[in-house]
Amino acid sequence: MSIQHQSVARRGFLRGALAAAVLIPMGGSLASCAGGGGGPAGPTGAVSETNPFGMADQSTVDAVIFKGGYGIDYVEFAAKEFEKVHPGSTAKIAPSTDIAQELQPRFVGGNPPDLIDNSGAKAIGFSTILAQLEDLNSVVDAKNLEGTVIKDTLYPGVLAPGTFEGKLAALNYVLTVFAVWYSDSLFQENGWTAPKTWDEALALGEQAKTKGKYLFCWGKEAATYYQELAIASAIKEGGDDVRLQLENLKEGCWSHPALQSVFQAMEQIVKAGYIKPGGSGTAFTAAQAQWSNGQEAVLYPSGSWIENEMKDQTKADFKMTGAPVPTVSGSSKMPYTAMHSAAGEPFIVPSQAKNPAGGKEMLRVMLSKESATNFAKTKLAPTIVKGTVPDDGFGSTALVSQNKMLEDAGTDIFTWNFVDLYGTNKDQLVVWNSFLDGKLDTAGLTAELQKITDKVRNDSSVKKIEVK
Repeated sequence: MSIQHQSVARRGFLRGALAAAVLIPMGGSLASCAGGGGGPAGPTGAVSETNPFGMADQSTVDAVIFKGGYGIDYVEFAAKEFEKVHPGSTAKIAPSTDIAQELQPRFVGGNPPDLIDNSGAKAIGFSTILAQLEDLNSVVDAKNLEGTVIKDTLYPGVLAPGTFEGKLAALNYVLTVFAVWYSDSLFQENGWTAPKTWDEALALGEQAKTKGKYLFCWGKEAATYYQELAIASAIKEGGDDVRLQLENLKEGCWSHPALQSVFQAMEQIVKAGYIKPGGSGTAFTAAQAQWSNGQEAVLYPSGSWIENEMKDQTKADFKMTGAPVPTVSGSSKMPYTAMHSAAGEPFIVPSQAKNPAGGKEMLRVMLSKESATNFAKTKLAPTIVKGTVPDDGFGSTALVSQNKMLEDAGTDIFTWNFVDLYGTNKDQLVVWNSFLDGKLDTAGLTAELQKITDKVRNDSSVKKIEVK
């Protein structure tokens, strides 16, 4: 996903959930679409371990890549590797800032590109093309350029957002970590540690106050960053039942005891004056600069795009570092190290492309160690491929901490899609701005969030997706 897309995605916490959010709405049509399209077109070659998809010799691969904050150079890097591995073949990488407008006519015409990064705010709705996409399970079942089966090199859970009825329709390339971020240099200077519980967060707020600082700050467009923080904390505290009730729009879902305990802890922090006032009238980038440059607040909840987003407004020697969100108690159902993380930047291979085998082969190269490492190094963000971030994080303390959090979490990684699936973030922003302003208490916050959920649940025109 891109920085350009993040301006949309962050507000609904799309990032890694984007693929699921746009794929899921097909509902009952998924089973009938699961078989894929009409099969590969164009010439094919001999299948071998080094050519697992039977790409023809001297092939040309046509790739269209969304050009946002990540650019297209990471795919161009992989294209050079592809051409080394397959002498005489060529990968043509074209940028796009409007995938839907540019490529929907090609799908209709039966001549889509061989590989597409279907990302950005103007991505193609998967409901119109799902049946026309290749099953990418063959890609992850293949060996990478180093000779290791690709699926064995990936972080847990990263294939789930693009998988339907066993068909891997989209392969999400970039991994996003959601965390509470802080300046390690500031914390070391003051002898502070990242809070593991909300009680510890409250105590840190008091300590920060003695230094003339706030615990948190926020900006009006990003008030629901605190919803993300609350939901992640509640899932850790109360287990998967919290997530499932929210995902399935259950009556009274916002009154779940785990959510209530998190809301009450946050209300204590608001009432104590530990959140910088005025956020509902402050642009989110300005608020983030209050944290990253002015150090007026000591913690900030966000996805791992925060480092790149604020790279020009971060104090020297800040040493940006992420930590898992706090739990309510020390006896939470999931460990403190559990975390919200999801894959994004969905790559697809159309079945009716001239060279779908070549599109898959490009993905195989991108998922090999050299290309994945190049992405992590140049974008300061991990891909779904494990083991590509060195101990020094290419000089990025934020990237080092992301790597550590993922390793510590192991299989205790979760995500959710209901906010983006049902488009509720806009209404929820109003509620969270009021709560952070101190105008709503826990009861008011709960009631208003439930109203938003109930409106969607009771709207017969909205397809409901059961999540299990």
